[in-house]
Amino acid sequence: MLPSQTDDRMLIAQASGLGSWQLMSYSCPINPISAALLRTGRILFLAGSGNNPDNINTPNGAAVLNLSNGTFIRPTTPLDSAGSPIDFFCCAHSFLSDGRLMCAGGTDQYDPFLGLPVALIFNPSNNQWVKESNQPEGARWYPTVITMGDGRIVVLSGIDEFGGIDTYPESYSSATGWSYFSGPALNWQYPTSSFPMYSHLFLMQDGRLFYSGAYFQNTGVSTHILTLPANYQGQITETPVSGLQNPDYGDQAASVLLPPAQDQKVMMIGGGNDYYGQTTNRVNIIDLNASSPAYTAAASLNFARMHHNAVLLPDRTVFVCNGSAVGEDANQGTRTSEIYNPATNTWTTAATAQKTRLYHAVAILLPDGRVLASGGNPARGTEERSIEIYSPPYMSQTRPTMSSAPTSATYGATITVGTSQPNSVKWVHLIRPMATTHGLDTEQRLVDLPITSRTSNSVKVTVTSNRNIAPPGYYMLFIVNNSNVPSQARWIRIS
Repeated sequence: MLPSQTDDRMLIAQASGLGSWQLMSYSCPINPISAALLRTGRILFLAGSGNNPDNINTPNGAAVLNLSNGTFIRPTTPLDSAGSPIDFFCCAHSFLSDGRLMCAGGTDQYDPFLGLPVALIFNPSNNQWVKESNQPEGARWYPTVITMGDGRIVVLSGIDEFGGIDTYPESYSSATGWSYFSGPALNWQYPTSSFPMYSHLFLMQDGRLFYSGAYFQNTGVSTHILTLPANYQGQITETPVSGLQNPDYGDQAASVLLPPAQDQKVMMIGGGNDYYGQTTNRVNIIDLNASSPAYTAAASLNFARMHHNAVLLPDRTVFVCNGSAVGEDANQGTRTSEIYNPATNTWTTAATAQKTRLYHAVAILLPDGRVLASGGNPARGTEERSIEIYSPPYMSQTRPTMSSAPTSATYGATITVGTSQPNSVKWVHLIRPMATTHGLDTEQRLVDLPITSRTSNSVKVTVTSNRNIAPPGYYMLFIVNNSNVPSQARWIRIS
Protein backbone atom coordinates (compact mmCIF):
# COMPACT_ATOMS: atom_id res chain seq x y z
CA MET A 1 0.00 0.00 0.00
CA LEU A 2 1.33 3.42 -0.90
CA PRO A 3 1.43 5.98 1.92
CA SER A 4 -1.98 7.53 2.45
CA GLN A 5 -2.63 10.79 0.62
CA THR A 6 -6.02 11.37 2.21
CA ASP A 7 -4.81 13.21 5.27
CA ASP A 8 -2.31 16.00 4.77
CA ARG A 9 -1.52 15.87 8.46
CA MET A 10 0.19 12.54 7.85
CA LEU A 11 2.63 14.09 5.41
CA ILE A 12 5.76 16.04 6.18
CA ALA A 13 6.61 18.30 3.28
CA GLN A 14 10.34 18.38 2.64
CA ALA A 15 12.54 19.83 -0.03
CA SER A 16 13.36 17.23 -2.68
CA GLY A 17 17.00 17.26 -1.60
CA LEU A 18 16.02 15.96 1.83
CA GLY A 19 13.62 13.26 0.75
CA SER A 20 10.40 12.86 2.71
CA TRP A 21 8.76 10.76 5.41
CA GLN A 22 5.17 9.58 5.31
CA LEU A 23 3.26 8.11 8.22
CA MET A 24 1.24 5.07 7.22
CA SER A 25 -2.46 4.83 8.01
CA TYR A 26 -1.91 1.50 9.80
CA SER A 27 0.36 0.33 12.61
CA CYS A 28 2.14 -2.90 13.41
CA PRO A 29 -0.07 -5.26 15.47
CA ILE A 30 2.92 -6.24 17.64
CA ASN A 31 5.91 -4.49 19.18
CA PRO A 32 8.25 -4.59 16.12
CA ILE A 33 11.52 -5.48 17.81
CA SER A 34 12.94 -7.22 14.72
CA ALA A 35 12.22 -6.79 11.03
CA ALA A 36 13.25 -8.77 7.95
CA LEU A 37 12.57 -8.26 4.25
CA LEU A 38 11.40 -11.57 2.81
CA ARG A 39 12.06 -12.69 -0.77
CA THR A 40 8.33 -12.27 -1.40
CA GLY A 41 8.70 -8.54 -0.78
CA ARG A 42 6.73 -8.80 2.46
CA ILE A 43 8.05 -7.61 5.82
CA LEU A 44 8.34 -9.99 8.77
CA PHE A 45 8.13 -8.30 12.19
CA LEU A 46 9.11 -10.25 15.31
CA ALA A 47 8.19 -9.61 18.92
CA GLY A 48 7.58 -12.87 20.77
CA SER A 49 6.51 -11.58 24.17
CA GLY A 50 7.72 -8.17 23.01
CA ASN A 51 9.41 -6.99 26.22
CA ASN A 52 6.19 -7.57 28.14
CA PRO A 53 6.05 -10.58 30.50
CA ASP A 54 2.26 -10.53 30.31
CA ASN A 55 2.64 -11.69 26.69
CA ILE A 56 5.00 -14.56 27.34
CA ASN A 57 2.43 -17.13 26.15
CA THR A 58 1.22 -15.20 23.13
CA PRO A 59 0.41 -17.60 20.27
CA ASN A 60 1.10 -15.04 17.53
CA GLY A 61 4.35 -13.23 18.28
CA ALA A 62 5.09 -12.34 14.66
CA ALA A 63 3.36 -10.36 11.92
CA VAL A 64 3.87 -10.32 8.15
CA LEU A 65 3.08 -7.05 6.37
CA ASN A 66 1.87 -6.98 2.78
CA LEU A 67 2.83 -3.48 1.68
CA SER A 68 0.61 -3.63 -1.38
CA ASN A 69 -2.56 -3.48 0.70
CA GLY A 70 -1.46 -2.72 4.26
CA THR A 71 -2.66 -6.03 5.70
CA PHE A 72 -0.97 -8.35 8.18
CA ILE A 73 -0.77 -12.13 8.52
CA ARG A 74 -0.26 -13.49 12.07
CA PRO A 75 1.64 -16.81 11.92
CA THR A 76 1.09 -19.29 14.74
CA THR A 77 4.16 -19.74 16.95
CA PRO A 78 5.45 -23.32 17.45
CA LEU A 79 5.09 -24.84 20.92
CA ASP A 80 7.74 -26.02 23.34
CA SER A 81 7.77 -29.43 25.04
CA ALA A 82 5.37 -28.14 27.70
CA GLY A 83 2.86 -27.01 25.09
CA SER A 84 3.53 -23.28 25.46
CA PRO A 85 4.37 -20.93 22.56
CA ILE A 86 8.12 -20.48 22.15
CA ASP A 87 9.14 -16.95 23.12
CA PHE A 88 11.56 -15.70 20.45
CA PHE A 89 11.78 -12.24 22.04
CA CYS A 90 15.35 -11.02 21.52
CA CYS A 91 16.44 -13.77 19.17
CA ALA A 92 18.86 -13.09 16.32
CA HIS A 93 18.46 -13.99 12.68
CA SER A 94 19.97 -14.43 9.23
CA PHE A 95 18.85 -15.93 5.95
CA LEU A 96 19.41 -19.46 4.73
CA SER A 97 20.38 -19.93 1.09
CA ASP A 98 16.80 -20.89 0.17
CA GLY A 99 15.41 -17.60 1.47
CA ARG A 100 14.03 -18.92 4.74
CA LEU A 101 14.93 -16.97 7.88
CA MET A 102 16.77 -18.66 10.73
CA CYS A 103 15.90 -17.22 14.16
CA ALA A 104 18.06 -18.49 17.03
CA GLY A 105 17.64 -17.88 20.74
CA GLY A 106 14.86 -16.33 22.77
CA THR A 107 13.56 -15.62 26.26
CA ASP A 108 13.10 -18.30 28.91
CA GLN A 109 12.25 -15.87 31.72
CA TYR A 110 12.18 -12.18 32.62
CA ASP A 111 13.97 -10.32 35.43
CA PRO A 112 16.56 -11.68 35.28
CA PHE A 113 16.47 -12.60 31.63
CA LEU A 114 17.57 -16.11 30.74
CA GLY A 115 18.09 -17.50 27.26
CA LEU A 116 16.46 -20.35 25.35
CA PRO A 117 18.19 -23.20 23.47
CA VAL A 118 15.92 -22.89 20.45
CA ALA A 119 15.95 -22.11 16.74
CA LEU A 120 12.93 -21.51 14.53
CA ILE A 121 12.86 -21.16 10.74
CA PHE A 122 10.36 -18.89 9.00
CA ASN A 123 9.24 -19.94 5.52
CA PRO A 124 8.14 -16.99 3.34
CA SER A 125 6.48 -19.33 0.83
CA ASN A 126 3.64 -20.12 3.22
CA ASN A 127 4.28 -17.58 6.03
CA GLN A 128 4.67 -20.36 8.58
CA TRP A 129 7.21 -21.32 11.21
CA VAL A 130 9.16 -24.58 11.26
CA LYS A 131 10.79 -26.07 14.34
CA GLU A 132 13.19 -28.77 13.26
CA SER A 133 13.83 -31.79 15.46
CA ASN A 134 17.53 -30.93 15.73
CA GLN A 135 17.88 -27.89 18.00
CA PRO A 136 20.90 -25.92 19.26
CA GLU A 137 22.45 -26.99 22.55
CA GLY A 138 23.26 -23.53 23.88
CA ALA A 139 20.64 -21.27 25.45
CA ARG A 140 20.95 -17.75 24.08
CA TRP A 141 19.32 -14.35 24.62
CA TYR A 142 20.68 -11.46 22.49
CA PRO A 143 23.04 -13.68 20.46
CA THR A 144 24.59 -12.95 17.07
CA VAL A 145 23.70 -15.04 14.01
CA ILE A 146 25.52 -14.81 10.68
CA THR A 147 25.38 -16.64 7.34
CA MET A 148 28.71 -17.91 6.03
CA GLY A 149 29.92 -18.25 2.45
CA ASP A 150 29.16 -21.97 2.39
CA GLY A 151 25.58 -21.30 3.49
CA ARG A 152 26.08 -22.45 7.06
CA ILE A 153 24.73 -20.42 9.96
CA VAL A 154 27.00 -19.54 12.88
CA VAL A 155 25.64 -18.36 16.24
CA LEU A 156 27.75 -16.90 19.03
CA SER A 157 27.33 -15.37 22.47
CA GLY A 158 24.06 -14.41 24.16
CA ILE A 159 22.88 -14.87 27.74
CA ASP A 160 22.59 -18.55 28.66
CA GLU A 161 20.15 -20.38 30.93
CA PHE A 162 22.18 -19.39 34.01
CA GLY A 163 22.48 -15.68 33.26
CA GLY A 164 26.06 -15.72 31.97
CA ILE A 165 27.47 -15.27 28.47
CA ASP A 166 27.42 -18.43 26.35
CA THR A 167 30.98 -18.73 25.09
CA TYR A 168 30.48 -21.87 22.98
CA PRO A 169 29.70 -21.12 19.31
CA GLU A 170 27.50 -23.42 17.24
CA SER A 171 26.95 -23.92 13.52
CA TYR A 172 23.96 -25.06 11.50
CA SER A 173 23.52 -26.60 8.08
CA SER A 174 20.33 -27.83 6.46
CA ALA A 175 21.97 -31.22 5.95
CA THR A 176 23.36 -31.89 9.43
CA GLY A 177 21.50 -29.55 11.77
CA TRP A 178 23.17 -27.91 14.78
CA SER A 179 26.54 -28.77 16.30
CA TYR A 180 29.01 -27.16 18.68
CA PHE A 181 32.43 -26.06 17.52
CA SER A 182 34.63 -28.69 19.12
CA GLY A 183 37.38 -27.64 21.47
CA PRO A 184 37.55 -25.38 24.53
CA ALA A 185 35.52 -22.25 25.08
CA LEU A 186 36.47 -19.00 23.45
CA ASN A 187 39.18 -17.13 25.31
CA TRP A 188 38.39 -13.52 24.52
CA GLN A 189 40.94 -11.00 25.74
CA TYR A 190 38.44 -8.24 26.47
CA PRO A 191 39.34 -5.72 29.16
CA THR A 192 36.02 -5.84 31.02
CA SER A 193 33.72 -8.46 29.52
CA SER A 194 33.36 -11.66 27.52
CA PHE A 195 32.11 -11.80 23.94
CA PRO A 196 29.31 -9.21 23.96
CA MET A 197 25.61 -9.57 23.29
CA TYR A 198 24.41 -8.64 19.79
CA SER A 199 27.99 -8.25 18.57
CA HIS A 200 28.10 -6.71 15.09
CA LEU A 201 29.86 -9.30 12.92
CA PHE A 202 30.70 -9.06 9.22
CA LEU A 203 31.76 -11.86 6.89
CA MET A 204 35.07 -10.95 5.23
CA GLN A 205 36.06 -11.97 1.71
CA ASP A 206 38.53 -14.56 3.02
CA GLY A 207 35.94 -16.24 5.25
CA ARG A 208 37.03 -14.65 8.51
CA LEU A 209 34.65 -12.59 10.64
CA PHE A 210 35.16 -8.99 11.69
CA TYR A 211 33.71 -7.73 14.96
CA SER A 212 33.15 -4.00 14.46
CA GLY A 213 32.97 -2.97 18.13
CA ALA A 214 29.21 -2.37 18.22
CA TYR A 215 27.22 -4.34 20.77
CA PHE A 216 24.45 -4.34 23.38
CA GLN A 217 25.79 -3.29 26.81
CA ASN A 218 29.21 -4.85 27.71
CA THR A 219 31.17 -1.58 27.64
CA GLY A 220 34.88 -1.56 26.93
CA VAL A 221 34.87 -4.33 24.31
CA SER A 222 37.69 -4.29 21.77
CA THR A 223 37.46 -5.01 18.05
CA HIS A 224 38.78 -8.25 16.57
CA ILE A 225 39.12 -10.30 13.42
CA LEU A 226 38.00 -13.88 14.02
CA THR A 227 39.48 -16.86 12.24
CA LEU A 228 37.11 -19.82 12.30
CA PRO A 229 38.50 -23.36 12.37
CA ALA A 230 38.28 -25.61 9.34
CA ASN A 231 34.90 -27.35 9.07
CA TYR A 232 33.81 -25.43 12.19
CA GLN A 233 35.71 -27.89 14.37
CA GLY A 234 38.12 -26.41 16.87
CA GLN A 235 39.02 -23.12 18.48
CA ILE A 236 38.19 -19.70 17.08
CA THR A 237 41.26 -17.48 17.16
CA GLU A 238 41.23 -13.71 17.20
CA THR A 239 43.44 -10.86 16.06
CA PRO A 240 42.98 -7.51 17.82
CA VAL A 241 42.24 -4.44 15.71
CA SER A 242 43.23 -0.95 16.84
CA GLY A 243 42.23 2.62 16.11
CA LEU A 244 38.57 2.73 17.16
CA GLN A 245 37.82 6.03 18.89
CA ASN A 246 36.04 5.61 22.22
CA PRO A 247 35.60 1.82 22.04
CA ASP A 248 33.51 2.01 25.21
CA TYR A 249 30.90 3.98 23.22
CA GLY A 250 29.82 1.03 21.10
CA ASP A 251 26.61 0.29 23.00
CA GLN A 252 23.83 0.07 20.39
CA ALA A 253 25.90 1.83 17.79
CA ALA A 254 25.29 1.13 14.12
CA SER A 255 27.82 -0.40 11.76
CA VAL A 256 27.71 -1.33 8.09
CA LEU A 257 29.85 -2.89 5.40
CA LEU A 258 30.24 0.09 3.10
CA PRO A 259 29.33 -0.35 -0.57
CA PRO A 260 30.51 -2.17 -2.49
CA ALA A 261 31.31 -5.24 -0.41
CA GLN A 262 34.39 -5.89 -2.54
CA ASP A 263 36.05 -2.82 -0.97
CA GLN A 264 35.87 -4.47 2.48
CA LYS A 265 35.37 -1.23 4.40
CA VAL A 266 33.32 -1.26 7.60
CA MET A 267 31.94 1.91 9.17
CA MET A 268 31.17 2.25 12.89
CA ILE A 269 28.55 4.95 13.52
CA GLY A 270 27.85 6.65 16.85
CA GLY A 271 26.85 4.69 19.94
CA GLY A 272 26.58 5.13 23.70
CA ASN A 273 28.71 4.42 26.74
CA ASP A 274 25.97 2.39 28.40
CA TYR A 275 22.29 1.60 27.99
CA TYR A 276 21.12 4.86 29.61
CA GLY A 277 24.16 7.02 29.06
CA GLN A 278 25.78 9.59 26.85
CA THR A 279 26.33 9.17 23.13
CA THR A 280 28.92 10.09 20.53
CA ASN A 281 28.71 11.44 16.99
CA ARG A 282 32.05 9.93 16.06
CA VAL A 283 32.36 7.73 12.99
CA ASN A 284 35.21 5.35 12.19
CA ILE A 285 36.08 3.37 9.06
CA ILE A 286 38.36 0.36 8.69
CA ASP A 287 39.78 -1.05 5.45
CA LEU A 288 39.88 -4.81 5.92
CA ASN A 289 41.83 -5.18 2.66
CA ALA A 290 44.79 -3.37 4.23
CA SER A 291 47.83 -5.38 5.27
CA SER A 292 47.32 -4.26 8.88
CA PRO A 293 43.69 -3.15 9.21
CA ALA A 294 43.02 -0.35 11.68
CA TYR A 295 40.20 2.10 12.22
CA THR A 296 40.61 5.71 11.16
CA ALA A 297 38.33 8.65 11.89
CA ALA A 298 35.72 9.64 9.30
CA ALA A 299 33.37 12.60 9.12
CA SER A 300 31.21 12.84 12.24
CA LEU A 301 27.45 12.55 12.39
CA ASN A 302 25.51 15.79 12.61
CA PHE A 303 23.72 14.33 15.64
CA ALA A 304 25.15 12.10 18.35
CA ARG A 305 23.05 8.92 18.55
CA MET A 306 22.50 5.49 20.00
CA HIS A 307 19.57 3.12 19.29
CA HIS A 308 19.78 4.23 15.64
CA ASN A 309 19.61 2.29 12.38
CA ALA A 310 21.84 2.39 9.31
CA VAL A 311 20.55 1.32 5.89
CA LEU A 312 22.49 0.90 2.64
CA LEU A 313 20.67 2.72 -0.15
CA PRO A 314 20.88 1.55 -3.78
CA ASP A 315 22.62 4.80 -4.79
CA ARG A 316 25.56 3.56 -2.65
CA THR A 317 25.00 5.97 0.21
CA VAL A 318 24.19 5.16 3.85
CA PHE A 319 20.96 6.34 5.47
CA VAL A 320 20.81 6.77 9.26
CA CYS A 321 17.62 7.36 11.24
CA ASN A 322 16.12 6.96 14.71
CA GLY A 323 17.95 7.09 18.02
CA SER A 324 18.60 9.47 20.87
CA ALA A 325 21.38 11.72 22.15
CA VAL A 326 20.94 10.34 25.67
CA GLY A 327 19.98 6.69 26.17
CA GLU A 328 16.25 6.21 26.52
CA ASP A 329 15.43 9.90 26.98
CA ALA A 330 12.64 10.59 24.48
CA ASN A 331 13.15 14.32 25.00
CA GLN A 332 16.60 13.82 23.48
CA GLY A 333 15.29 11.75 20.58
CA THR A 334 16.72 12.47 17.14
CA ARG A 335 14.04 12.48 14.47
CA THR A 336 16.22 14.13 11.81
CA SER A 337 17.79 11.54 9.54
CA GLU A 338 21.18 11.76 7.82
CA ILE A 339 22.81 10.40 4.67
CA TYR A 340 26.50 9.55 4.33
CA ASN A 341 28.24 9.68 0.96
CA PRO A 342 31.34 7.44 1.00
CA ALA A 343 32.66 9.10 -2.18
CA THR A 344 32.95 12.48 -0.45
CA ASN A 345 33.12 11.45 3.23
CA THR A 346 30.26 13.80 4.06
CA TRP A 347 27.03 13.64 6.05
CA THR A 348 23.94 15.51 4.85
CA THR A 349 20.88 16.06 6.99
CA ALA A 350 17.75 14.56 5.48
CA ALA A 351 14.04 14.71 6.24
CA THR A 352 12.65 14.73 9.78
CA ALA A 353 10.38 11.88 10.83
CA GLN A 354 7.15 12.42 12.74
CA LYS A 355 7.86 9.81 15.40
CA THR A 356 10.68 9.49 17.90
CA ARG A 357 12.09 5.96 17.82
CA LEU A 358 14.55 4.78 20.44
CA TYR A 359 15.28 1.31 21.83
CA HIS A 360 13.83 -1.56 19.76
CA ALA A 361 13.39 0.58 16.64
CA VAL A 362 13.96 -0.91 13.19
CA ALA A 363 14.58 0.38 9.66
CA ILE A 364 14.91 -1.66 6.47
CA LEU A 365 15.38 -1.08 2.75
CA LEU A 366 12.42 -1.89 0.52
CA PRO A 367 12.72 -3.25 -3.05
CA ASP A 368 11.49 0.04 -4.51
CA GLY A 369 14.36 1.93 -2.84
CA ARG A 370 12.39 3.42 0.04
CA VAL A 371 13.11 2.76 3.74
CA LEU A 372 10.54 1.48 6.23
CA ALA A 373 10.94 2.44 9.90
CA SER A 374 8.93 1.26 12.88
CA GLY A 375 9.22 0.49 16.57
CA GLY A 376 10.49 2.26 19.63
CA ASN A 377 10.16 0.79 23.13
CA PRO A 378 11.85 3.14 25.62
CA ALA A 379 10.12 1.54 28.61
CA ARG A 380 8.25 -1.68 29.25
CA GLY A 381 4.65 -1.09 28.20
CA THR A 382 5.54 1.93 26.06
CA GLU A 383 5.47 0.82 22.43
CA GLU A 384 5.66 2.90 19.25
CA ARG A 385 4.00 0.64 16.69
CA SER A 386 3.47 3.23 13.95
CA ILE A 387 5.10 2.73 10.56
CA GLU A 388 6.78 5.46 8.55
CA ILE A 389 8.33 5.19 5.11
CA TYR A 390 11.19 7.39 3.94
CA SER A 391 11.51 8.29 0.27
CA PRO A 392 15.10 9.30 -0.58
CA PRO A 393 15.63 12.20 -3.00
CA TYR A 394 16.05 9.83 -5.95
CA MET A 395 12.41 8.75 -5.60
CA SER A 396 11.35 12.06 -7.17
CA GLN A 397 13.68 11.60 -10.17
CA THR A 398 13.12 9.76 -13.45
CA ARG A 399 14.29 6.27 -12.66
CA PRO A 400 15.95 3.70 -14.92
CA THR A 401 14.02 0.53 -15.60
CA MET A 402 14.86 -3.11 -16.17
CA SER A 403 12.92 -4.85 -18.93
CA SER A 404 14.33 -8.25 -18.03
CA ALA A 405 16.68 -9.95 -15.59
CA PRO A 406 17.36 -13.55 -14.58
CA THR A 407 15.77 -14.92 -11.42
CA SER A 408 18.83 -17.00 -10.58
CA ALA A 409 22.55 -17.06 -11.27
CA THR A 410 25.61 -19.05 -10.28
CA TYR A 411 28.88 -17.75 -8.91
CA GLY A 412 31.14 -16.36 -11.62
CA ALA A 413 28.36 -16.30 -14.22
CA THR A 414 27.80 -13.53 -16.76
CA ILE A 415 24.18 -12.40 -16.79
CA THR A 416 22.22 -10.09 -19.07
CA VAL A 417 20.05 -7.30 -17.70
CA GLY A 418 17.61 -5.76 -20.13
CA THR A 419 17.15 -1.99 -20.11
CA SER A 420 16.18 0.67 -22.62
CA GLN A 421 18.96 2.94 -21.34
CA PRO A 422 22.08 0.73 -21.38
CA ASN A 423 24.54 3.53 -22.08
CA SER A 424 23.42 5.48 -19.02
CA VAL A 425 23.86 2.58 -16.60
CA LYS A 426 26.62 3.43 -14.13
CA TRP A 427 26.33 0.51 -11.72
CA VAL A 428 24.65 -2.84 -11.44
CA HIS A 429 24.64 -4.42 -8.01
CA LEU A 430 23.03 -6.81 -5.58
CA ILE A 431 21.72 -5.84 -2.15
CA ARG A 432 21.04 -8.59 0.35
CA PRO A 433 17.71 -8.14 2.17
CA MET A 434 17.98 -6.89 5.72
CA ALA A 435 17.16 -8.82 8.89
CA THR A 436 17.69 -6.42 11.77
CA THR A 437 17.18 -5.87 15.48
CA HIS A 438 18.76 -3.44 17.96
CA GLY A 439 20.68 -1.82 15.08
CA LEU A 440 22.38 -5.17 14.33
CA ASP A 441 22.29 -6.62 10.82
CA THR A 442 24.87 -9.20 9.78
CA GLU A 443 23.09 -9.68 6.42
CA GLN A 444 23.18 -6.22 4.88
CA ARG A 445 25.66 -5.82 2.00
CA LEU A 446 25.85 -4.34 -1.50
CA VAL A 447 27.77 -6.42 -4.04
CA ASP A 448 29.04 -4.83 -7.25
CA LEU A 449 28.39 -6.65 -10.54
CA PRO A 450 31.01 -5.26 -12.95
CA ILE A 451 29.67 -4.32 -16.38
CA THR A 452 31.47 -6.28 -19.10
CA SER A 453 29.60 -5.14 -22.23
CA ARG A 454 26.53 -3.30 -23.52
CA THR A 455 24.11 -3.76 -26.38
CA SER A 456 21.37 -1.47 -27.62
CA ASN A 457 18.97 -2.84 -25.02
CA SER A 458 20.99 -4.60 -22.32
CA VAL A 459 24.09 -4.70 -20.17
CA LYS A 460 26.10 -7.79 -19.35
CA VAL A 461 27.53 -8.09 -15.85
CA THR A 462 29.58 -10.65 -13.95
CA VAL A 463 28.53 -12.22 -10.67
CA THR A 464 31.33 -12.52 -8.13
CA SER A 465 32.90 -15.96 -7.84
CA ASN A 466 33.61 -15.38 -4.13
CA ARG A 467 30.86 -16.83 -1.94
CA ASN A 468 32.12 -14.84 1.03
CA ILE A 469 31.50 -11.58 -0.84
CA ALA A 470 27.93 -12.71 -1.63
CA PRO A 471 26.77 -15.57 0.60
CA PRO A 472 24.29 -17.84 -1.18
CA GLY A 473 20.70 -16.71 -1.12
CA TYR A 474 18.26 -14.15 -2.47
CA TYR A 475 19.28 -10.61 -3.39
CA MET A 476 17.70 -7.48 -4.80
CA LEU A 477 19.16 -6.60 -8.20
CA PHE A 478 19.39 -2.86 -9.01
CA ILE A 479 20.68 -0.81 -11.91
CA VAL A 480 21.78 2.78 -11.26
CA ASN A 481 22.14 5.50 -13.87
CA ASN A 482 24.82 8.15 -14.30
CA SER A 483 22.82 10.52 -12.08
CA ASN A 484 23.03 7.97 -9.23
CA VAL A 485 19.32 7.23 -9.53
CA PRO A 486 18.47 3.55 -8.95
CA SER A 487 15.80 1.40 -10.52
CA GLN A 488 13.33 -0.64 -8.57
CA ALA A 489 14.74 -4.03 -7.65
CA ARG A 490 14.17 -7.47 -9.12
CA TRP A 491 14.78 -10.57 -7.03
CA ILE A 492 17.57 -12.97 -7.97
CA ARG A 493 18.90 -16.08 -6.25
CA ILE A 494 22.68 -16.54 -6.16
CA SER A 495 23.84 -20.13 -5.71
